Amino acid sequence: MLHKIGVTGGSVEARIVGAAKAETYLLAEGEVMATYELFNINRKKFERLMHRVFEPARLEISIPDRFGNPVEPREWFLVPPFVIDQAIEKFREGGIGDFVYDPSIGMLIER
Repeated sequence: MLHKIGVTGGSVEARIVGAAKAETYLLAEGEVMATYELFNINRKKFERLMHRVFEPARLEISIPDRFGNPVEPREWFLVPPFVIDQAIEKFREGGIGDFVYDPSIGMLIER
């Protein structure tokens, strides 16, 4: 399943308004599958960390924008929802830094 993994300081619903017209959202309407509330974190660092964990499952795609210029959205991953849940739980426990997603087995593994 394809998921956009990102961080926002506001509401997810407000963030995805107009998704069908935005290359970042693959020019498609989306469905919010899950949200997580995390406190006292650096949002940019957290997002980079999650993207590193799921890097092996990153969707490699190029979409032309309205001017025909290629846009390469970098926040989309082919990963099951339960593994995202596991990654968030490991982060809350302080241990996600040692893990990476292995798409061949569909699990987080220690590096």
